[in-house]
Amino acid sequence: MKIVVTEDLAACHALRRTVFIEEQGVPEELEIDDLDDNAIHLLALVEDRPVGTARLFIKDETGKIGRVCVLPEARGTGLGAALIRAACQHLKDRGCTAAQLGSQSHALPFYEKLGFAAFGPIYDDAGIPHRDMSRRL
Repeated sequence: MKIVVTEDLAACHALRRTVFIEEQGVPEELEIDDLDDNAIHLLALVEDRPVGTARLFIKDETGKIGRVCVLPEARGTGLGAALIRAACQHLKDRGCTAAQLGSQSHALPFYEKLGFAAFGPIYDDAGIPHRDMSRRL
């Protein structure tokens, strides 16, 4: 497994389409937005096959991790945790001192194991309950 910064938006969109649009029922117009052109995209590869992605934004000293997804066949392998650790390291290398993300409610324990703490209320994002989380880098 390797995790790389990529310009291959087609691969990232294909993963996000499979997980968010097809599996979770997120409307395409909410999933594919105009923010991708200004984001840093990570791609997780197993034997050169894309299996996970995340996108990053940096504002001042805070990094935002979003659009995190892993194909069903790669879940439970540690790949998702490796993707988040790589995202945090990339943000830290770029001068960030904190990372934030919006977690689907069912994934809160996953992110808590990686050092994130929930804050604020539960909110709806594309019909899915979410909660904001943060951690120091």
